[in-house]
Amino acid sequence: PELGNALDAPVLLHPADEVLWRMTHPDSDFRSIADGDTLRVAGTELRALHTPGHSPGSVCWHAPELNAVFSGDTLFQGGPGATGRSFSDFPTILESISGRLGPLPGETVVYTGHGDSTTVGDEIVHYDEWVARGS
Repeated sequence: PELGNALDAPVLLHPADEVLWRMTHPDSDFRSIADGDTLRVAGTELRALHTPGHSPGSVCWHAPELNAVFSGDTLFQGGPGATGRSFSDFPTILESISGRLGPLPGETVVYTGHGDSTTVGDEIVHYDEWVARGS
């Protein structure tokens, strides 16, 4: 909330993460976002893709004009994000990747929350390996 306050910008949060938000920021407000909501940032439209798994309210932001998706902790170069916490779920993150990110064009650049960028096509070909590997 400090950055939002400093920039006079709202904190955007999927309501499925409200419980987690309230654990650390009980007195801070947020603006709810839902799957399919859009924002315009620097002249570019971003569309929210609800991608639960890392957390119940994880959201990726798809920018079709840029042929890009900002995946946060949902997808990295080399596989899905972490699901070792009590609020995370490996089968759910796999569903999010296959159902929400997998259908994007293969050349879509994935800007991850940590580490190097990749593409949807470079990652989705490993989906069956991730399923077999498990969490």
